[in-house]
Amino acid sequence: MERLFIETKFATDDNGAIEGLAWPFGTPDRVGDVIEKGAFAEAVLPLPMLFGHDGNDPVGAWTEAVEAEDGLRLKGRMLVGEVRRADEVRALVKSGAVRGISIGFITRKSGPRKGGGRTITKLELLEASLVAVPMHPGARVTSAKSAVQALQLAAAIDRTARALRISN
Repeated sequence: MERLFIETKFATDDNGAIEGLAWPFGTPDRVGDVIEKGAFAEAVLPLPMLFGHDGNDPVGAWTEAVEAEDGLRLKGRMLVGEVRRADEVRALVKSGAVRGISIGFITRKSGPRKGGGRTITKLELLEASLVAVPMHPGARVTSAKSAVQALQLAAAIDRTARALRISN
């Protein structure tokens, strides 16, 4: 099984509902792989939601997978209040410590890309994990709540303050 770590940010609510951009189309990950729109067409739901690709650490299920114009978007539910580990992972997500989604899949059809990596046009999606260290630099915020939004605001303020100090 192959694993791709991509950066994304996502929101979770008190009931464990969660969503995110699991794979942005049109840009390569850090090893040069690109997955094209249509490659996820045969995704079977519900899809296991794991923590860190550990098959013994399920924390919920992804119940919706949509190939939108910008990428694969997932929606699901962490088993908050039902599985202790889901409660722990939810706390990590809300704090901003865990902000990535990484997909586990088997490549069914691909070709080499000029300069390295592959263009993947068909795959079997096996799972999508919540991870701390993402791999895809093109992932972006799909929605933000709680601490994730606060961390983004703090980072923006810090960048602005540094810029002001440099220009003065």
